[in-house]
Amino acid sequence: MSNHSQPEGGQRPWVSNSNSSRTSSSYGDVIPRHGYPALDGADEERSTPRSPSPDNLGPIRERVAQTIVLRATRDAELVDGTKIGVVLTLPYSAGEEFLNTIASELKRVLAPRQHPYLFVLAQPQPQPGLSPVLICSSAAALAERAGILVRAKFAGRVAQHDLVHGRWGALVRDLGTRTFDEPALWDAARKAARAPLDPLDPPPGARSVAQLLAHARARLQRISPRAAFAELQDRALLWPVVLVDIRPEAQRRACGGIAGALVVERNVLEWRFDPRCAYRLPIADRYDLRVIVICQESYTSSLAAAALHDLGLLNATDVVGGYAAWKEAGLPDEVEMASSAPPTDGRLSVPVEA
Repeated sequence: MSNHSQPEGGQRPWVSNSNSSRTSSSYGDVIPRHGYPALDGADEERSTPRSPSPDNLGPIRERVAQTIVLRATRDAELVDGTKIGVVLTLPYSAGEEFLNTIASELKRVLAPRQHPYLFVLAQPQPQPGLSPVLICSSAAALAERAGILVRAKFAGRVAQHDLVHGRWGALVRDLGTRTFDEPALWDAARKAARAPLDPLDPPPGARSVAQLLAHARARLQRISPRAAFAELQDRALLWPVVLVDIRPEAQRRACGGIAGALVVERNVLEWRFDPRCAYRLPIADRYDLRVIVICQESYTSSLAAAALHDLGLLNATDVVGGYAAWKEAGLPDEVEMASSAPPTDGRLSVPVEA
């Protein structure tokens, strides 16, 4: 046996079993005949088995699986010649067999086309607990590679996992309770499907720092040092204005600084200026705040101002040429931010997210 973890006794709930009597309507409750073998430590997270009932919903389950596969293949992405997708089904108890039904239908549809594929199937639960995840692929190595990525992305949350019959299965704790869970599954599928990289060629989607800088500056209305100084002295503006120096302390010590500027080093900038963040500065309680970012030569400041745009601070910009240009223009080493913007229509501030 490999070093993949599994429940005691070798029972793997995500492995298809032709003798299984569990069945499910499309997104309804499972009707177990003989109960479900409890996983170690997961007894309380499983629903209580119902009384025996005939297995008469199999055709319905298969028809729903066909519909899901139709949509999944339609919405799939193509990554280096491999068709990939993520399928999240609605939750019900003991739904691992349904994921295997979908996996079998994917194989039936895609295998004859001899087209490489990789799909991540998951069934998030509405309450905290263990959720089944099944990765099916045209190649076992591809499924295992995706499984390794899923384990890395959900570190500490994968209770059990194994690779059986070319399918990688796992139980993931509290799947779907965090906003990044589904994007993380997609990212695992995309990266697993990538062909081996040529170390001399940039991978698809990669951008150089020059391209990142050009894209950031295209979003900004950048201003000169003199224009920045004038804004800081203008009492007629309808929004508050703040000059933010993002240079590290060592650089400020070596090159000098501007007294009155707000010093917020780059590594905490987003947390201090996100109006919805509990760690924001008191001044960062509104989205019309005018943040003028300055660094030494205005490269990092452009990227930083664009990051503030991503937070919704669309008035943010940076100083062309940075502190070096400020000194060259003969501007003072001390500023006073004279903005007297009115309150936000009687509202105190943007609510902070929990």
